[in-house]
Amino acid sequence: MTIFRRPSLKFGAKRKREIPEGLWKKCPQCSEMIHHLALEENLNVCPKCEHHFSLSAKERISTIVDEGSFIEMDSEMSSVDPLEFQGVAAYKERLETYQKKTGLIEAVRTGNAMIGGYPVGLAVMDFQFLAASLGSVVGEKITRIIEESTAARQPIIIISASGGARMYEGALSLMQMAKTSGALARHSEARLPFISILTHPTMGGVTASFAVLGDVILAEPKSMIGFAGPRVIREIAHQDLPEGFQTAEFLLEHGLIDEIVPRAQMRNILITILSLLVEK
Repeated sequence: MTIFRRPSLKFGAKRKREIPEGLWKKCPQCSEMIHHLALEENLNVCPKCEHHFSLSAKERISTIVDEGSFIEMDSEMSSVDPLEFQGVAAYKERLETYQKKTGLIEAVRTGNAMIGGYPVGLAVMDFQFLAASLGSVVGEKITRIIEESTAARQPIIIISASGGARMYEGALSLMQMAKTSGALARHSEARLPFISILTHPTMGGVTASFAVLGDVILAEPKSMIGFAGPRVIREIAHQDLPEGFQTAEFLLEHGLIDEIVPRAQMRNILITILSLLVEK
């Protein structure tokens, strides 16, 4: 008879360590785990490999303008569904989904601001909203701030990040390429500066229109910039593409952009450019 018996131990399902979401972010380039506070302090740039994470329009504006100087225009302007697009998901439903998800009404914020004491018109695209696709409202808001800046005789700065034209609006989307470019032509005729800043990614109709019309074109490091994606171009051209094709570094080497500027240096670079082109 067994006097001492080993007690049977019953283990339930293993408890997983609960780590609050959003505290850490993994860098897609170097795989470093970065605490969100460290990332915010470094302007959403990886402190190890300097990978530039995406920023919202609000965050971008705060990194370059004089504190409290941004006055937004056309903040309530929203898209309609002229084609009654259905497809995989109805356009109206997608707009409502992204408005709730991002807190934005559209994919660009525009307004007037001061940078180093210099007045500027500013348009900042937000990739979180439908990949910052170029639709009627995006084109209209950008055109209006360009025209406002021309009338006020001040520089215009556009920060681009986009997947291209908004297919849900068909030809109406493509018309924005001509409309924004026409407004910039009149701005140029008035001998006023346009500074274009390209961020990751800037593609499609945005690249084919206002994004590359700047008197000065700057880009963040390693941004993808082009019209069609590398896979599409490879299939059409039937040949291998050069290494680094469509990166900011490749385009700098081939003369499309003027300078690659790390995010932490962007505000000071803009102030220097404005000091050379504008009288206070």
